[in-house]
Amino acid sequence: MKISYNWLKQFLQIDWNAEKTGELLTNLGLEVEGISNFESVKGALRGIVIGHVLTCDKHPNADKLKLTTVDIGTESPLQIVCGAPNVAVGQKVPVATIGTTLYTKNGEPWKIKKGKIRGEESQGMICAEDEIGLGEGHDGIMVLSEILEPGTPCSEVFEIENDEVFEIGLTPNRSDAMSHFGVARDLKAGLEQQEIQKQLVTPSTSNFTIDNRSLKIDVEVEDSNLAPRYCGVTISNIIVQESPHWLKNRLKAIGLTPINNVVDITNYVLHDLGQPLHAFDAAKIKGGKIEVKTLPSGTKFKTLDNVERELHEDDLMICDSEKPMCIAGVFGGIHSGVTEHTSSIFLESAYFDAVSIRKTAKRHSLNTDASFRFERGIDINITEYALKRAALLIKEIAGGDISSEVVDLYPKKPSERQVFLTFDKINSLIGQEIPRDSIKSILSSLEIKVNNVTESGLGLTIPFYRVDVEREVDVIEEILRVYGYNNIDYKEKLTASIAKTTKFENHRIQNLIGNVLAAQGFYEIMTNSLVAADTQNILNNEKETVEMLNPLSADLSALRTSMLFSGLQTVSYNNNRQKIDLKLFEFGKTYHKEIAKNNERQHLSIFVTGNRVKSNWLSSSEKSNFFYLKGIVESIMKRLGLHDINVEPNNNIVYSEGLACKYNGKHIGTFGVVSKPMLSQFDIKQDVFYADLDWDIIMDSIETKNVTFKEIPKFPGVSRDFALQIDENISYQQVYDLAWETEKKLLKNVNLFDVYKGEKLPDGKKSYAVSFTLMDENKTLTDKQIDKIMNKLLVKYKENLGAELR
Repeated sequence: MKISYNWLKQFLQIDWNAEKTGELLTNLGLEVEGISNFESVKGALRGIVIGHVLTCDKHPNADKLKLTTVDIGTESPLQIVCGAPNVAVGQKVPVATIGTTLYTKNGEPWKIKKGKIRGEESQGMICAEDEIGLGEGHDGIMVLSEILEPGTPCSEVFEIENDEVFEIGLTPNRSDAMSHFGVARDLKAGLEQQEIQKQLVTPSTSNFTIDNRSLKIDVEVEDSNLAPRYCGVTISNIIVQESPHWLKNRLKAIGLTPINNVVDITNYVLHDLGQPLHAFDAAKIKGGKIEVKTLPSGTKFKTLDNVERELHEDDLMICDSEKPMCIAGVFGGIHSGVTEHTSSIFLESAYFDAVSIRKTAKRHSLNTDASFRFERGIDINITEYALKRAALLIKEIAGGDISSEVVDLYPKKPSERQVFLTFDKINSLIGQEIPRDSIKSILSSLEIKVNNVTESGLGLTIPFYRVDVEREVDVIEEILRVYGYNNIDYKEKLTASIAKTTKFENHRIQNLIGNVLAAQGFYEIMTNSLVAADTQNILNNEKETVEMLNPLSADLSALRTSMLFSGLQTVSYNNNRQKIDLKLFEFGKTYHKEIAKNNERQHLSIFVTGNRVKSNWLSSSEKSNFFYLKGIVESIMKRLGLHDINVEPNNNIVYSEGLACKYNGKHIGTFGVVSKPMLSQFDIKQDVFYADLDWDIIMDSIETKNVTFKEIPKFPGVSRDFALQIDENISYQQVYDLAWETEKKLLKNVNLFDVYKGEKLPDGKKSYAVSFTLMDENKTLTDKQIDKIMNKLLVKYKENLGAELR
């Protein structure tokens, strides 16, 4: 939320600099995330002065240029070459001096330099209004009032506004501070705590009068629960045109684009007081009647953004006697708004049910300044005041007459909230005793009324605009933020209880494996558990998806059933920013809807893509591959003490090539090459290798596994190789398994170190180069023992696989 400091000073006269004020606002809970400068004219006319044209002659080397001398209040006049057709002797003109920075329409800066134009020296520039940001005209230079003195800075002649704008990170509960008035109210309370008394100045509406009753529009509200208060008034004979500079500057400072005087005033009051308003063209209201009601589901309605929407039966609408005109509290219709042809309006100021507006805005994916405030709750007591304030501004700026009584449908006024605040509760929550006089003073500054005082506490009445203050603890929070968190003493001694933990605590094991992966160049990521529901339906039945009851958007409408999509989204995001070599991991949860209850499981996901090793002077780059990921998975399992992992093929829609891991018959994860259809959903054009490990099963496995230690063998191992010629359809897994079946005692390792297919082999054949490591832990192996085992292996390969030695 943006708050203009100049605007804020209209409510509260304060001479502090913006940094000091921002610090106090932050201490009050309105965190100032940044302060930016606003200039109504970019550059604020710095370096531009009033000049008096003394001479104006034809340029000796150019027909369309003039050679002038201009007095700018210095000892000697400047010689300036000017191409404007209207420059003449005696004029007072704006002159950009040497070194002045001007800006193009696109905001690009350029500097005035001393130079020569067609051989004649030019010491500045006589400016047109578009060249200094004062208008759009470029037919000639600006000719100013003759009474101006040469050398006067143009910033003193024209209305240039310099402002400082606070960017406030407003928490959702602070709906009372969603306006300049609300922020000023908080600031006043903070100043009073520092014993600085300032008066909060609010615009008066005492001169609001009805000029005539020539334009009456009836109002009917069908359900007062959806619209507890609805106010309106008509204004006729207005002139819709451009807003005055002060109003445009106020809106521009907070990032709004001025439209016309009527619409600008409704936006101004919205950000001034926090009350959304809407102006309807009275000529477009059929039947002279406003009806606030819901419409049948499926009713078509075109909004201001020219999008036709299908209404829900619970959407509250503002209608005339024939058609809907506006989605109440959210967005206006395209056919009922104010245009340059509008001469009379119906001005609406209302209080709508927060839940209803929130659901409607989410249903239609609309987020407007009005819905933002209605969703969080506004002050129902300010509705009529804001209407009168806007009506008076419209009369002042757009002319016109107030042409009806103020309609104020307010059938049931809400009761004031009462809270009893105990002193003991204040002391126990805050941790120290705050003087009772200070408590009363703070409550008074926050407009919380103290009804009665007892020895044990205070009876309070909460103002309507503080919709978030309902309980005793809420009031204590208010007291503390104004009293100041920094004013709470802290003890020199810190006491803490030691938690009883085991070596298999989840976070400990996660940190252990996280360090293992980080040591191999991986980065940990944390992605959103919310995804688009239709994105993951390709993996599972829609009935398995846990959908949000009140989604923030269509892209965040369901809980993820797999870690794959959020990880691929991260890969895509990085790829689009030229980060193509990635090694990522994440500990996260997946969610599944089941018959009895929803199931939540924890996973470890790993993503590898691009180069595993970057090129340098010593070695060339090396791309990541399936086997690199397989090695990472195996290193994790070994670090956890899970050595007897079985793998089997797992080719499905996720993987083009994949393996599934099992431990003691339990499925603990999968890994492989992500399939092209999956990658194409995220516009990823390079291979991605993905592992998904079921962390819950892994944790169960390591907790029940006994760790055993083995002495390092004293005797050396021996390695022997076979180059086996086998059929193409035989897998390495078959070769591997047969070796272990044949020799279980002395065989320690089997490794495939080369695969060959080529012209030197018969059709349908391939060659596997396999090494075998043999070792006896009690003695050195003899050649006879080794030869016997190798012969036995060769016989088995011939008999079972039809293998031959090359």
